[in-house]
Amino acid sequence: MKTKRFVHVVGMALLAVVLVQSRCNDPQQFIPYVPVDFSVNVNLPAYIDLSVPSGHVIVSGGSQGIILYRYTLDQFVALDRHSTFDIPANCQVEVAEDGLLITDPCSNSEWLIIDGSVISGDAIYPLHRYATQWNDPVLHVFNP
Repeated sequence: MKTKRFVHVVGMALLAVVLVQSRCNDPQQFIPYVPVDFSVNVNLPAYIDLSVPSGHVIVSGGSQGIILYRYTLDQFVALDRHSTFDIPANCQVEVAEDGLLITDPCSNSEWLIIDGSVISGDAIYPLHRYATQWNDPVLHVFNP
């Protein structure tokens, strides 16, 4: 019985080592951490595009700037403009003319503005998303 338990413990330990090692080889890159904590009043003229769903504005902050997008009357999305295709290149993404896609001028990658998920191109990671809190008419954006 003790031998069986010992083999089980050793097997679990080896599995843990293998999983940790495979994580060390993960090529995932993260954008630089920047403290984000600000509020905007969407009734101000500078933020008028946020007064209706599907509107967006670009503000300073984050690693490469932040895209604020009004998804619904009560839901907002805040995405960092730092492309996740090649983090060290510091490419800044742009909102496409259709207002639904975010494009990377340094690659052929595209993300959805509603959540920052990759929809095409070479990028495999979503855009970095900040937390938002809505207290009409003030939108608070901060690090999660």
